[in-house]
Amino acid sequence: MTIATQFGMRYPLIQGGMANIATAQLAAAVSNAGGLGLVGAGGMTTDMLRDNIRKCREMTPNVFGVNLMLMHPMIDEMAKAVVEEGVKFVTTGAGNPAKYMEAWKAAGITIVPVVPSAALAKRMERFGADAVIVEGCEAGGHIGELTTMALVPQVVDAVGIPVVAAGGIASGRQVLAAFALGASGVQVGTCLLVAEECPVHENYKRAVVGATDTATTVTGRINGVPVRIIKNKMAMNYIKREKEGATKEELEHFTLGSLRRAVFEGDVDSGSLMAGQVAGMCKQIRPCAEIIRSLFAEYEQAYDRLQRAVC
Repeated sequence: MTIATQFGMRYPLIQGGMANIATAQLAAAVSNAGGLGLVGAGGMTTDMLRDNIRKCREMTPNVFGVNLMLMHPMIDEMAKAVVEEGVKFVTTGAGNPAKYMEAWKAAGITIVPVVPSAALAKRMERFGADAVIVEGCEAGGHIGELTTMALVPQVVDAVGIPVVAAGGIASGRQVLAAFALGASGVQVGTCLLVAEECPVHENYKRAVVGATDTATTVTGRINGVPVRIIKNKMAMNYIKREKEGATKEELEHFTLGSLRRAVFEGDVDSGSLMAGQVAGMCKQIRPCAEIIRSLFAEYEQAYDRLQRAVC
């Protein structure tokens, strides 16, 4: 059974909860296109989150959810807000949601944590998670060490709940590969950066469209906070400073506000253009519905080709 059947969508696809990007506008567009859109709480206040939840509900009759970053300074308020606003689907990242899960379960919320390992996936299953999202290091933004190819089957074998594959998925061939690894659905982010409804600056979208297969790099590896972004002046300067021994605090100050500069101001030189390794596959700015529809049309074609090839 795919997550589409379990969670009530047309397609087994969840939109990534990208900070400062996953607004009501994008979440509603994804849900209207048959996926499951997420309002990303990263970069929002609790009031902003409530406002986006309400706007999203006005913009789509379909299921949508909220992504909560557990390191957010307002996380306790936000955990209550999703209950009070009647949200029925929550994904979590950057921490352990166990302390909130009893209240969410009592409110009938479907809980799907993002996990970096099979061990944490097993813990989340014990705590009552309905599914888990496992994200390989091909993804954009904050990443772990394991690739999607290595991580997904190990988590699938470790738990009895559905596993959603994320990281490195921007084509139907990659959706098919995720299912072959045992996943029940996919989460995508980078390929939606070039959706017409995505609220990032046009310069950001053009940077993704212009990306090649080697366009991304990872900053923060030395200091233990790896982040995948498109190479630019800021990224190269960051890596240079990191290798020269800059402290974590100095580097944090150097990148302060860089994501917002990229998203809202279109600063492609000193902004943080978070994107996954599949940025080089995203060659056209299109409506969200067209992106998602083409993903699954290509999935069907790839499935048919594979059947013919092995029979």
